[in-house]
Amino acid sequence: MTVNRMLPAALAALLATGACATPSGTPSGAPAATPAATPAAAQAPASAATPLSISDPWVKTARSGMSAAFATLVNTTGEEVTVVAASTPVSPSVELHEVVGDGGATTMRRKQGGVVIPAGGRHVLQPGGDHIMLMNVRTAIEPGAEVPFTLTLKDGRTVSFTAVAKDFAGANESYAPHE
Repeated sequence: MTVNRMLPAALAALLATGACATPSGTPSGAPAATPAATPAAAQAPASAATPLSISDPWVKTARSGMSAAFATLVNTTGEEVTVVAASTPVSPSVELHEVVGDGGATTMRRKQGGVVIPAGGRHVLQPGGDHIMLMNVRTAIEPGAEVPFTLTLKDGRTVSFTAVAKDFAGANESYAPHE
């Protein structure tokens, strides 16, 4: 019981001591640099910030075969961002898809050129529209499961997110893999 009461006090004292220590290379008694005075190289440049935020991500449940993931992609930069690929450990084959209509029928196909999100804008991935298609699902996606995804951008950067699995009957499109 005494150890449990002493541990928080000892940690607080240790942290306080560390907070008062002078930075390496600073003479004793010299003022420590303030955060505003730290070199620019030590601070992350604004361009290194995540260019996309992902809101409301979800993935369709599936025991095997095909599934799809949906979300809203929000461009947090002042420049156009293009998603060129996606991946997830639950499927060896993942494609960016679009749904196109012709005379009342709709067909899914690979989205040529990727998904473009305008500067400061958003792009909705949704059933019956653009989406992330998972083929040959190798791990069952059960309701409530959290499935990790990674998006690859045209400039080589990646953005990761987790989608929650939900039951969904689908928009009943056909799939044209070679279009």
